[in-house]
Amino acid sequence: MSQPRWAVVVPVKHLAAAKSRLRGALAGVPHEELALALAADTLRAVLACPAVAEVLVVTDDARVAAAALGAGARVLPDGPDAGLNAAFRHGAAGTTAGWVAGLTADLPALRPAELAGALLAAQNGREGVRRFVPDAPGSGTVLLAAPPGVPLDPRFGVGSAVAHAASGALPLTGDWPSLRRDVDTAADLAAAARLGLGPRTAALVAAASRPARSAG
Repeated sequence: MSQPRWAVVVPVKHLAAAKSRLRGALAGVPHEELALALAADTLRAVLACPAVAEVLVVTDDARVAAAALGAGARVLPDGPDAGLNAAFRHGAAGTTAGWVAGLTADLPALRPAELAGALLAAQNGREGVRRFVPDAPGSGTVLLAAPPGVPLDPRFGVGSAVAHAASGALPLTGDWPSLRRDVDTAADLAAAARLGLGPRTAALVAAASRPARSAG
């Protein structure tokens, strides 16, 4: 079976409010720059994935919108302005492809091939059933996929893996470490760095580490 072309929805908060637990994680790096780098590297990988037909970024942040448009994504204003799940639903309603996936915007180590593998697994799963990829700890969700004609019905947030399973979605258990490695804390960022960061996040990590090296 050939793989269909997917629409991927990526909501991004205002940078000042995004990734609050990462604030101060990189010495000398403005928080908004780090939040933007995480999103930009995520989008870079998604746009490079051969299974993806379109990427729709839901945001009201002007810098995120400019970066997304410059990379080749579509941008949809966050009309509902009612949180992450409302943004996912809003984006899914604006897609043109039959297969739709919602993806978090904090996957700076994401590899296009791993995303393609997860989308292929979702396509080949039980017909008419949503699928999701838990994060590395197993309690959260990094990707939620819906086949044509099935609402995305996102349940992102604390304990989202359990919430998605309770809603009828089935977990995908492939070996996709870069897809599962979302970044909420400094420890998460260090774990993502061990996998290999995208260029924008890697540049910020390198810039933050230079003073420590020169002082040592």
